[in-house]
Amino acid sequence: MSDINAQFAQAQADVKQLPERPGNLTLLRLYALFKQASTGDVQGDKPGFADIAGKYKYEAWSALKGTSQDEAKEQYVELVESLKSGASA
Repeated sequence: MSDINAQFAQAQADVKQLPERPGNLTLLRLYALFKQASTGDVQGDKPGFADIAGKYKYEAWSALKGTSQDEAKEQYVELVESLKSGASA
């Protein structure tokens, strides 16, 4: 399943060329899937109260704990494809 890496790389390029900017919840999902796919389970300490954006990013990534990196790549690719076709995610 090495072509998932090629699909993941293509999705990373495609996401930068979407016709419109996704909503905040979709952006959080993209971030979390990317981090899970590229790094694995969440690392580091949860950001403090003052770092609201960091806290939401950490929580979104943490929600994917236990998801394999390949599965996260597949979900990332599927989400980007749905955004390219204009479907709401």
